[in-house]
Amino acid sequence: MKNQYNKTVTACFVGYIVQAVVNNFVPLLFLTFQRSYQIPLSQITLLVTFNFGIQLLVDLLSIGFVDKIGYRVSMVAAHVLSAAGLILLTILPEVTASPFAGILTAVMIYAIGGGLLEVLVSPVVEACPSDNKEKAMSMLHSFYCWGHAGVVLISTLFFHVAGIGNWKILAWAWALIPLCNAFVFLKVPIASLMEEGETGLQLKELFRIRLFWILLVMMVCAGASEQAVSQWASAFAEKGLGISKTAGDLAGPMAFAVLMGTSRLFYGKYGDRIDLERFMICSSILCILSYLGIALIPFPPFCLAACAVCGLSVGIMWPGTFSKASAALKRGGTAMFALLALGGDVGCSGGPTVVGMVSDALGDNLKMGVLAGVVFPVLLLGGIFLIRKNAE
Repeated sequence: MKNQYNKTVTACFVGYIVQAVVNNFVPLLFLTFQRSYQIPLSQITLLVTFNFGIQLLVDLLSIGFVDKIGYRVSMVAAHVLSAAGLILLTILPEVTASPFAGILTAVMIYAIGGGLLEVLVSPVVEACPSDNKEKAMSMLHSFYCWGHAGVVLISTLFFHVAGIGNWKILAWAWALIPLCNAFVFLKVPIASLMEEGETGLQLKELFRIRLFWILLVMMVCAGASEQAVSQWASAFAEKGLGISKTAGDLAGPMAFAVLMGTSRLFYGKYGDRIDLERFMICSSILCILSYLGIALIPFPPFCLAACAVCGLSVGIMWPGTFSKASAALKRGGTAMFALLALGGDVGCSGGPTVVGMVSDALGDNLKMGVLAGVVFPVLLLGGIFLIRKNAE
């Protein structure tokens, strides 16, 4: 029975690679868009905000329609929209009156797909029969990291060999991944999150559960702990070490992503021998120490090393919180997963914002901005202990 779902789990792994593509490919083209379409950089930077804003909206709205139309239809639609957005990115800027409006429309379409994937992939894996769901969840989330690293490396290599002017060819190539995976999801078995005759908790029921609010705050802190450093790692590398942007991206965000993926892969492989709660506590403490290292150590190479270690420390936070929620709230259903995804996305956007605002207020002092961000792993650590107390 379990073997029938191996293809489902593999397709979900690919689903997170798709999400990594739609989130990380377009930022590599920002300067190209500026030069090719004469779009001000101030407008181009709005594309990231718009992408994640649409995904937040989809996280929220999905509560009302995913259960009605079913996981299979929703999953296929997510992949088709992701592919369509990438393909339209190569067409709409050329045929619309405003190239920026064309790009924005393409981003909106693939952002809807990306938002759906974030809501759907984790519960589909959670529903698949397995002996250790925490391992599967950690392994699943590692594929976003490998997807992120792969997008940067493969795209950089392609641009070096074929030239940045041929970016449209690469966009079509990336679009083949969600198109192929959409066909896979038409056939693979998809299990139900609920036992036969059961229904998932409604929003008003979830909101009355104290444990849910603790888990939601933990998800916000997991996203914030991850992105507060990840988004600023490149700036640290450039400003602190005086190296090129390309080298800075590889030494900063790339190292962060690889070590975050390594942490998730490690738990995905050995999770049956490791207590999840203990692993999350140790990771949270390591995250706090890495934040303090970035902010307080006066030697730039050590600051950069602390950024990389932060990636290792945050790896388990997002999938671990999902697993904690699944175990604690058996009937959480689609509403729970959607709201947790929403909380994680709020943290992903809010964490870097807090760091940036504090840094700006203190004269562009990134170290003090990161020091302020240490509140996120501290709160997450507190949440773990609150869940333990609640379970006793």
